[in-house]
Amino acid sequence: MSTLAQSKRIVIKLGTGVLTSGIGKLDTARINTLCRNVVLLRQSGLEVILVSSGAVGLGMGKLGLNKRPRELASLQACASVGQSILINTWQQGFDPYGLVVGQILLTREDLRARHRHNAVFNTVERLLAHGVVPIVNENDTVSAVEIRFGDNDTLSALVASVTSADLLFILSNIPGLIDMRGSGKVVEHVATITPEIEAMAQGTNTETSVGGMISKLSAAKIAQRAGCGVIIGSGKDDSLFQRLFAGESVGTYFAPSLQPVKSHKRWIAIQDHPSGSVHIDAGAAEAIILNGKSLLAAGITTTEGEFLQGDVVRICDPSGRAVAQGLINVDAAQLGAYSGSAPIIHRDHLVLL
Repeated sequence: MSTLAQSKRIVIKLGTGVLTSGIGKLDTARINTLCRNVVLLRQSGLEVILVSSGAVGLGMGKLGLNKRPRELASLQACASVGQSILINTWQQGFDPYGLVVGQILLTREDLRARHRHNAVFNTVERLLAHGVVPIVNENDTVSAVEIRFGDNDTLSALVASVTSADLLFILSNIPGLIDMRGSGKVVEHVATITPEIEAMAQGTNTETSVGGMISKLSAAKIAQRAGCGVIIGSGKDDSLFQRLFAGESVGTYFAPSLQPVKSHKRWIAIQDHPSGSVHIDAGAAEAIILNGKSLLAAGITTTEGEFLQGDVVRICDPSGRAVAQGLINVDAAQLGAYSGSAPIIHRDHLVLL
């Protein structure tokens, strides 16, 4: 297991169930304990980035709502009311230690374009250099359906990927991945997320939360591919970090990929809403997957979508399975008549899935 002692930068995602004691009620004692743990982690030499849920739930409380709204405008209103309460509470929790927090609100659009992806990285780097605690959340106030992350588990994995974190902690009110179909105990170590592992996942039915173990496993996959280990555990375990420093096994640990995506390609790897798809023949699939080659026009059989030059597109093998994605060098409308020799997708801008 990767240990905290081996890490330099970690991302800690805190679910609504950890931070609140009911709809609209922040658990300030819990937040104060978490702040103290962050201070101890920083004193040990770690850089810490927080991904904090809770804004929508807080807004629901202030607006007198007992159930999570389904209408987007109502969710946005809840977030607008709750976000300032959330960030102010975090600042108050760090005030006794003389630490300043920096709020970063993101939508998917902020990670789709490379220059905006880089801007997020640069902002976090500068905040950490100044000793600030970055606190990230989805910008629910303006997030429309097409640019939503959907849950903060996914957001935390993307943040871990963008910032080149060594470890991602996804902390909620559950102790880890539980083998509900077998021993009933927490699975301590997962090398690869297989269909059998995914079958253990269950969703959530709480009014303020989104996702559940399904979203946590999806997030773990994203982080693993970026070379980031993941620990799913309980955010109400006050001694979690101390136990990890002592070398104990806590929660469920997901090992990072042995062949992680290179840092300059990570922004391509995290795009889960590509602009289109190109289907390739068996020869092209072998060249890309086994030999690390670029995609040439001759290997393309059909396309889907109205993508433009520079868009991220998915590459599908003859069976229709997505095997890679990358930056396309030719518009979809021009691809059929393309006769050039340059790669359609160069291997330097291609990521295997």
